[in-house]
Amino acid sequence: MKRVIVITSGKGGVGKTTTAINLGAAMNIFGREVLIVDGNLTTPNVGIHFGSPEVPVTLNHVLSNKAEVFEAVYEHESGLKIIPASLSVKELKKIKPEKIGNFKKDFTKISDIVVVDSSAGLGNEATSVMAVADELIIVTNPEMPAITDALKTLKLAQEMKKPILGVIITKVREDDIEMQPDVVKEMLEIPILGMVPYDLSVSKSLNMKDAVVHTHPKSKAARAYKEIAAKILNVKYDSKKDAENFIEKILKKFGFGKKRK
Repeated sequence: MKRVIVITSGKGGVGKTTTAINLGAAMNIFGREVLIVDGNLTTPNVGIHFGSPEVPVTLNHVLSNKAEVFEAVYEHESGLKIIPASLSVKELKKIKPEKIGNFKKDFTKISDIVVVDSSAGLGNEATSVMAVADELIIVTNPEMPAITDALKTLKLAQEMKKPILGVIITKVREDDIEMQPDVVKEMLEIPILGMVPYDLSVSKSLNMKDAVVHTHPKSKAARAYKEIAAKILNVKYDSKKDAENFIEKILKKFGFGKKRK
């Protein structure tokens, strides 16, 4: 079944793009054909996360009818496909985000699952991307400002009659300061798809220009994203069996762990 899943948030900086690329990459690991579309046209980051900040053809060209959708598709070495948006400031004035809905069928022709990274907030750009969704996932942090903005996003999605898969809570430290999962669930009244712990591996993966599920597959964050992807796809995945064993931890500590090529 074809699925267009939009990853959105009411607040910037909560890990929305990181979630979009890692969920897409995790689904790809589970054998699904996945296309990640950078629907964050004003501040695009998908290309940056994959080491391709500047490419010849972008989503902007497609929306401006200067290129076909397939011309803006780039394939990662993992088999994951991406459509980056342009970093050019000049392109901002020309773009009309509401046109993205015209290309939904073209996206689904390329891959069975399309993950769209939305812009943060509730402006025209974000709502235009939300309108494309078959399903929505809201990303937030366990703090009151982020949860409040997530609640606004939720209410808007409900007004738009968009099915909501649930919420993903990122940068979880499990301390006494952050909001507890049961409180978040009570406020939002939607399922918690998963909780992604604060993990330096995520920052390291960005520096390596790839998804953390590729660069640090056994890290806590990577396993959390794989758990969520498995839940969405309804496939089996044992996070504990995927964790580093004692020997691997010792080898890694002394610099003998496997290095990504």
